[in-house]
This record gives sequence, C-alpha cells and structure tokens, in this order.
Amino acid sequence: MKRYDVGLGINTFGALNVLHFAKKCIRAQLLLHVSTAYVCGEKQGVLPENLFFLEDIRNNDGLRLDINLERELIKQRLKELNEQDCSEEDITLAMKELGMERAKLHGWPNTYVFTKSMGEMLLGNHKENLPLVIIRPTMITSTFSEPFPGWIEGLRTLDSVVVAFGKGRLKCFLADPNSVLDLIPVDMVANAMVTAATIHAGNLGSQTVYHVGSSFKNPITFEQVHDLAARYFTINPLVGRDGSPIIVSKGTIFSTMAQFSFYVTLRYKLPLQMLRVMDIIYPWWTGNKYRDIDRKIKLAMRLVELYRPYVLFQGIFDDSNTEVMRLKIKEANEEMNGLFQFDPKTIDWEDYITTIHIPGLITYVLKK
Repeated sequence: MKRYDVGLGINTFGALNVLHFAKKCIRAQLLLHVSTAYVCGEKQGVLPENLFFLEDIRNNDGLRLDINLERELIKQRLKELNEQDCSEEDITLAMKELGMERAKLHGWPNTYVFTKSMGEMLLGNHKENLPLVIIRPTMITSTFSEPFPGWIEGLRTLDSVVVAFGKGRLKCFLADPNSVLDLIPVDMVANAMVTAATIHAGNLGSQTVYHVGSSFKNPITFEQVHDLAARYFTINPLVGRDGSPIIVSKGTIFSTMAQFSFYVTLRYKLPLQMLRVMDIIYPWWTGNKYRDIDRKIKLAMRLVELYRPYVLFQGIFDDSNTEVMRLKIKEANEEMNGLFQFDPKTIDWEDYITTIHIPGLITYVLKK
C-alpha cells in the first residue's frame, strides 16, 4: 500500500506530465497509457470499457471529486506532520492512512486504484486532439510464452498469497471461493499494447479503453486457483530452513471479513496475548515463538487488507473493444496476429498455473 502523496505524484500527476511531454513532440502519434481495470472501484456485474469523466464523479453524499483539492490536502497534512517533528515512519503511515481515507470517501477501495483513476481523468480532460489509448490490464501474472514461459520479476498481484501458502505461513485467508480472479499473463498485456498503438496511431481526437483480462472469455475462480496451488505444493513442496519439505494444507477460507476477523481473534490473537505475557515473564522459556506467531498474523492481515478488493470482487470485465482489436489485426495481418497473441481463450489454466506460473515464481522470484 503506497503513500498517498507518492501515489498521487506518480499515478495521477505523473500521467499528466507524460501527456504534456507528448504534446511537445512534433511527431507524437498517440499517448498510450497503462492503467488498471480495477479503476472501476467496487462495482459489480459486467463492467464495460468506459471512460471516466471528472465532472461525473460524486460520492454518496454528492461530494464532487476535486483533484487539486486532494493535492492541497496532502500538502497541508505533510506540513502538519513536519511541524510536529514526526519521524519518517510516522509520516509514511499517516500518508497511507490518508490515502485509504480519501479513496473510500470517493468510492474506491484503496489508494492505488483511486490515484490511477484520477490519472485517467486528467488525461481525458487535457489530451486535446492527441489520440489517447488506455490499456486496463487486470491482475498481471508471469509470461505465457514470450520471451519464455514463466518469466516474472518480483511478487505481483496474488503471488504473495501463493508464496506464503507454499511456505506454510498462510493457514487462513479471506476470499469468496466462487469469485472470479481475473488473471492475464504479462506478455499478453504487452502484445495488446503494441497492437493498440499500431491501430490508433495518428487517429486524431480518439479515446479508446481496452480491458486486457480473462474474466469475460476464460474465467477462473479463487477456489480453482487455490486447489491448483495446493496440489502443486503437495507434490512439489518447498524446502524449509532445516532442509525438510514444507507440508501444506488447504487451510480455511472465509467469505466475509467478519468471519475472518472472528476466527483470527479466537484462534490466534487471544492465545498470542497469553504467550506475550509468558514472553515478558519468562523470555528464555518461549524463545522466538511469540515473535514468530506475531509476524505470521501480521503477514496474513496485511495480505487480506491488500487483496480484499480483489478476492471479494464481484465484477466481470467486458473486453468487447479488445476483441474487436484482435479481429482487426487478424484480418489485416495473419503473421502479426500470430506474433502478438493476447487471446485469453488460448490459456489452459491448470497447465499454466501448475507448469508455468508457480514454477516461474519459484525459479525467478524465490531463486530456487
């Protein structure tokens, strides 16, 4: 979860800075902006590839979104924190909390998607005649085929959950088992970007949004992903620090935050408080047990807070514009269509997750 000032600077005004630069380029043919499909907020049902217009954004109380006001609120809050001589850690925490507060006030689940959506709005308002293409990928995963299957840098989207599960650190989690996880390999996103740039270059005044995802054409549920990960790590367990294989269990999945919080409190937090007392009185007796359990609980809570908008998401991203683009490129150039593949229907999820994606995480992220 990013600081609000950082998110606004990069995702919102950073996008506007790129637009201003593009306008100064004499031969600029278009501006291609990569956003995220989750700028839709927490809407449900089939979600179209629509543009956002700043003047239409009002919260439940009728309050209109003012991006410049958001920037001033950040400046004022930072000034107050500096006057109070707060530490950098306290300032970071305050900025994260402010971002979540402002995002939820205006109808977005977190700072990232809120600042991304504002970036889109500024581009739409200031683009003038420059063609604007907005690519909205869903949850990006490792490569499907190019430059080779399974390549990935760092933990992306739900990969933190997959790795924590494989390491035996995640015994319970919040998710709707039947919710669709919209996953899309990163090379398919790159291919869609290249194709969109080819089609729209020089098309003055146009604005087009493309959802690049899989939920509409080739959906997979959280339960299916969970089952595949459990099967993989049962057959191919990770190795612990002591050299022994880590035994995983499917764990417990809760479909509401209330159920999850109650379980964590009863099963972990109350016993942890007792252990904390013992740790204070007899530190030599408990060893590192208290700190180890406390770290695992905090990890689970961070992951739940981060991924709650996605694992409980009830929307499906329509990709009609993207499908039209696929058909156009296929009709125009069969060879290019083969080179720049981004059709989610070509993905066999069981094969991809168990033979490409998870092995790629282990090889390129965990370095094992």
